[in-house]
Amino acid sequence: MSQVFILQNQDGYFLSKQKEWVDGRDASVLYRSPHRDEALNQMVEVNSKDYTQRISIVDCQLSEKRHPILDPESLPEPKIELPENEASTENDVPEAGAQTSDAEINASEIASNDQ
Repeated sequence: MSQVFILQNQDGYFLSKQKEWVDGRDASVLYRSPHRDEALNQMVEVNSKDYTQRISIVDCQLSEKRHPILDPESLPEPKIELPENEASTENDVPEAGAQTSDAEINASEIASNDQ
């Protein structure tokens, strides 16, 4: 077993190879470097794009499959991503005080007269 360095932010999420923050449950997608100075360079690069991140370098051992071994109890809660069509239903409901078009008024009058 050998040692690698991975990056973790203040929320406990880990940097992936695609430079996204993931929960670390799939260790095969995590960014890793055998050299601390390479991990430090990656940390500076990621931090320059989002200065609000507080990133730390974590050293860990590799498994037989060459994936970082992370403590399951220290992993953050998984991110829940909603599909785009379910992400927001605000557009379906008009805002209070919103203007109603003449076409919508005419359509509702015709519907009420038909009943």
